[in-house]
This record gives sequence, C-alpha cells and structure tokens, in this order.
Amino acid sequence: MLSEDIVAKRALPITSPLDMPRHAVNEASRPNKAKLIPKDFVTWLARVFVLVCTGGLSWYGATEMYSVLSTNAIAGLQWLFLVLFCINFTWISFAFSQATLGLLYQLWPFSGRRKERDVEGVTAILLPVYNEDPARIRANIQAMHADIVKQAAGKFAFFILSDTNKADAWIAEEQAFLSLLNDEANACPIFYRRRYDNVERKAGNIAEWVTNFGGDYECMIVLDADSLMGAECLVSLTRRMSADSSLGLIQTLPTIIRADTLYSRIQQFANHCFGPIYASGLAAWHGSASNFWGHNAIIRTKAFAQACGLPVLEGKAPFGGHVMSHDFMEAALLRRAGWGVRFDTDLKASYEEAPPSLVDVIVRDRRWCQGNLQHKAFVFAKGFHFATRLHLFSGIMSYLSAVFWLMLIVVGFALAVQAYFVRPEYFSNPSLFPTWPVFDFEKARALFILSMILVLAPKAYGWLAAMLNIRRCMQFGGPILLTLSILMETLLSALYAPILMLSQFQVVYSVFKGADSGWKPQSRDDGATPWKVAARAHFSHTVFGVALAGGALFLSPQLFYWSLPISFGLVLSIPLSWLSGGTKRGNVIHHFGLLRAPEEKRPHEIVALQHRYSTDTNQPRFDAALPSLIRLIADPALFYWHLAQMPEPQSDKEFCRAWICAEWQILNSESIEGLLSHLREDECIAILQHRTLMVAMQKYLPEDERVNTESEAFALV
Repeated sequence: MLSEDIVAKRALPITSPLDMPRHAVNEASRPNKAKLIPKDFVTWLARVFVLVCTGGLSWYGATEMYSVLSTNAIAGLQWLFLVLFCINFTWISFAFSQATLGLLYQLWPFSGRRKERDVEGVTAILLPVYNEDPARIRANIQAMHADIVKQAAGKFAFFILSDTNKADAWIAEEQAFLSLLNDEANACPIFYRRRYDNVERKAGNIAEWVTNFGGDYECMIVLDADSLMGAECLVSLTRRMSADSSLGLIQTLPTIIRADTLYSRIQQFANHCFGPIYASGLAAWHGSASNFWGHNAIIRTKAFAQACGLPVLEGKAPFGGHVMSHDFMEAALLRRAGWGVRFDTDLKASYEEAPPSLVDVIVRDRRWCQGNLQHKAFVFAKGFHFATRLHLFSGIMSYLSAVFWLMLIVVGFALAVQAYFVRPEYFSNPSLFPTWPVFDFEKARALFILSMILVLAPKAYGWLAAMLNIRRCMQFGGPILLTLSILMETLLSALYAPILMLSQFQVVYSVFKGADSGWKPQSRDDGATPWKVAARAHFSHTVFGVALAGGALFLSPQLFYWSLPISFGLVLSIPLSWLSGGTKRGNVIHHFGLLRAPEEKRPHEIVALQHRYSTDTNQPRFDAALPSLIRLIADPALFYWHLAQMPEPQSDKEFCRAWICAEWQILNSESIEGLLSHLREDECIAILQHRTLMVAMQKYLPEDERVNTESEAFALV
C-alpha cells in the first residue's frame, strides 16, 4: 500500500509573491543608481573609440567607392549600389571596431578583478523547460546540484519551471525529475512546477515565478535547458551582485560545449577562439548598460519585478502582441529604471550547447528574427539609454544585413548586365568631347582587399591572442593545429555564409509578409538532416546559386570568378546542409585534431561530472514511446504525486470542450486501452491538468494501490 505522506508531497515551497506591473513602451527614465567612478571614463573612451573607428572607416569606404564608380558622374543603379555598399561596409566596420577594442582589452596587462562580497540568503536558480529531453536536463541538474552541495551548500535553490504542453513530454519530465526533488534547505533544494497556461512563452514563465515566489530570493540565476554552470561561477555571480547594489543584472559569456557535428564544431571553435575577443570589446563599451542573452545570468529579483513587466505591442503578430526577444528588452527596461546591466567576460564554467545543423540554425533564426524585428517599436521610444538603442538596432541589423548584402549582389549583377547590353552614351551632354565611362579597377581591388581585412581581422586577432598565451595555444592543439583550424573554420564559414544570407533574407521576407514563427523547442539531438529535408530546405538556394554562376559566366569570366565565393556555397547548399548535422558525417575532421576546443581534452570538473551522470546506467529509465496515461497508471506513486501537484478543481467546465469529452470517455471506458483508443491530445492534457478527471482515472488503478484522495494528507496539500 502506498504511503499518503509520500505521494501527497508538494514539489514547491510556500509562496512569497511580488508585484510585477506591466510597463509601457514609452516611459521616463530614472536616474542611474550607480555613482560616477573612474571606470565610467574608460567606458566613455571605449565608446568614442568604436564610434570614431566605425565612422572613419565608413567615410573612407564611401568616398573610395564613389570614386570607383565614376570620375565624372553617378546615376541610376550606381547610386543605389553606393548606398547599399555604404550600409554593408559600415556594418562590417562596426564589427571590426569592436573586435579591435576587444583585442586591446585582451592584451592589456593591468586588468583589475571585480569586487566581491559575502552573500546572505539563498539565490534561486531558474531552469525553464519546454518540450525538452528530460534525461539531458536531469544530468545537468545532477551535476550542478552535486557541485553546489560540495562547494556552496545552503546558498542556492533550483526551480525547474516547465512550460511543456505535450502530454507525453510532461509525464516524461515528472518521471525524470521526481527522484531529484527535495526541500533540503541546508544543501540545495530542487523544486518543480509546470505552468498550465504558457502565455508569453519563457518571459511569462519567469514572470509567473517572480510573482509567486520571488519575494524570498534576493537574486535569481536564469538558465536555459542546455545551460551548465559550475558552483564557483554561480558563487562569484552572487558575490559580485552583492558587492554592487546598483547592479540589476550580470551576464556571463557562455562557452559552447559538447559539439559533435560539423556545424556545431564550427560554432564551438569560433566561440572558443574568437568569442572572447568580441566579448571583451562588447563589455568594454557597454559598461553598465550591457545586454541580456536570456540565460547564464544573474538578476536582482525585486529590480526585475519592478522594471521588467514587458509591454504588449499594438497590433497582431509578427510585429504586435507579446515581446518575443524578451531578454534584450528586460535589460533595456532594467537600464531605463536606473539599474546597471554588466557583461562579465572573465567568469569561467558557464556553458551552453549549439544547434547541431544548418537547418536547426535556420529554424532558430526564424524565431529570433521575428523577435529582433519587433524591437523597432523600442529603438526610438522614450527613456532608453543610448547604448540600449544601439543594442536594439544591432539586433535588427543582424538580420537586415542579410537583406542589404543580397540587394548589393543583385544590384551589382544588374550593373554588369546593364554594362553588357546597354550601349554607353558618349555624348549625353552637349559637348564637343565625349564622356567616357570610367571604372577605377585599382581602387576597386584595394577596397575589396580592405573589406576582406575588416571581415577576417577578428579571426587573426583570435589567432594572435592564442599564440601569445602558450597554455591557451596548446589547448587548441598547438600552433600548427590552431592555424590549420582557423583556416578550416574560415573556409567552411565562407561556404555556409551565402546560404545563411539567403535563408535569413527569406526569414525577414516571411516576417514582413505577416507570418508568425510560433514557439518551437530547440533541437538537441545530433541534427542528422535527411537528404529529402535538406533538398526541400535548400532547393531555392541551389537554383539561385546556379543562376548567379551561369549569368556571371555568360557576362564575363572575370565576373564569374569574382562571384564564386557566393555562388559556390549556394550551388552546394544541399550537400553542405546534409554534412552539417549528424555525428558520423562531417565530424570526421575531429579525428585530425582540427576545430578542437580546449574543453575537449581537459574538460572542466562540472563538464566531466555532467558526462558521468548522462552516461550513468543507474539513471531512471522509462519507455517514452508509451502514452503518458499508460505510464501514470503503471506507476501509482507517480500517479498520486502528479495528483498532489494539481490546483483546486476549476468551475469553468462548461467552457472546456476537451474536459467534457474526456470526462464522458472516462465514464464510458472500462479499460485504459479502450480510453486511449479514442482520446485526442487536447483531451489527454485536460485529464492531466484537471483534478476531478485525474481522481476519476483511479478506476484504472489496481484496487490495492489506490489512495484515499480525501484523506488528511491530501487535504493539507
């Protein structure tokens, strides 16, 4: 017989609510809570450096391109080409300026350590999940929990915040997490909550926790389903937040790990080798007005509650409705309320995973693009800091840049077609002397070389920074393997870049056309894309590449060779996409020691611990292929524990069709198999989240395993 005290145990602490008012798009800013310190002057110098460097390079590129196009006059498509070139050149100049600033900060020998102070109280660790593989998340939690108990017992509490909306995935979570849950305040409690109405996606999930439990926690550390953080990093975050009362948020630099496909290895190597350069540049000019990436960051809970109630945008999706890219806006709202937002790049043991294939990146880009384009409503809104506006504009440009790049290619090709088919007008103006068409090839070549230098310089910076640090260089396999890996990454990135350009153009076009991306979980498997899926996803890219290469060859062999860096990748987009995913496909380069990441040879303790838990044969095993209700009936302890987590019975049954249909089928089905033969997904969800239906489901349990749900133990719940 089951013990009522065990199965009736709640998986959440006592509530401690906070008010979280919703803010408007336009509101007055509040004074900065931080006092002026010498570091602010350094931040100001860094911002001047980035603006002057970007502006100077952009002006030089614009004037040089103007002189390239014609020494007499510019007309028609040439003006459009010049404008598009200036936009694209300014964008790569901005990236180059930040990377150059980052290199200077990396090489600066007098960097000081951040202040830290002991922390009183407990910090919440929030782990939002949405239709994820619970076994992977369980291993991550076990590793972090064990590390915390060993180094910082009594300082943290885990909250698994589920927004899962599929019945089978929901019960799989409960099966995976049930044995982990505890309320041991002296060690590290682990709580679990599934939200019944996942309005506003992840932002709503976090906000719901803040309004119900945030009052007991000074700070919260927000993770993603693939996040992994060591105890020393978690402790440093809390101590740094405690040392500066003006801070509202500290963002870490997540390092990519566990890459086992070609495309994820490209991202992982770039993240390890070039990422710190870019990150140092960003942190330098951001100062206390940095950004939030949605995970691996610590936030002051009451500041978040007071400042980060997201506005609802006017109109319908994709531009209206709830804010999708909530992280950027939460940082912006914190800064508008006077709180500091800082990017600490020196913290180690902060990890995440990368999408496994090109198709998965494109799917993620669809959601990110819609969220970033929504930010157009905030760029010129009242009360935001200059750096915040630049963050928002950069996020928008990260996708619009693909549009401008493609337009530059198309207009350049149109100019070539015009030059081939249209006879020049030598006497278009009344004159005794003809006007000769002029194109300065020498300046054009010099400008192309400069553009390549700006694009490739960050990779050279990463190589230089690693070569000057012998220990870091050896982590990449030594000077030879490091150099070969950078060359390999550059080549592969050049092949994939035009595919991403065209796919992002299509994504932007679909958003402007009014399509809503919805909310799909991120792929965490090996991303092995079938040929049919790759062909369907990249057929238009292949056609465009063939047309571009064929048209260029028809016009002139020189134009064909100039267009090869773009057309070659597009023509091969289907096989490149197929190779990008799958552990047994393009990942063969791993065996040659190329694209190696430092964490592979000598993984951090938390990474090794996670690996041990993920490969542990003693982990809970269950058949995820079985329907959720079958698994519940087969495990009475889980059945009654699930029942104990449910809220009081609702009184709006007449408005829920799925509830009514599910109740009728339970009453008229003698066996669980008979019930499932007619049950739909929404009806199954209705059973799992309505107490009266779950109580009725007891009829399918063996009589000796049934528990009195009217007992005192359940009444206390």
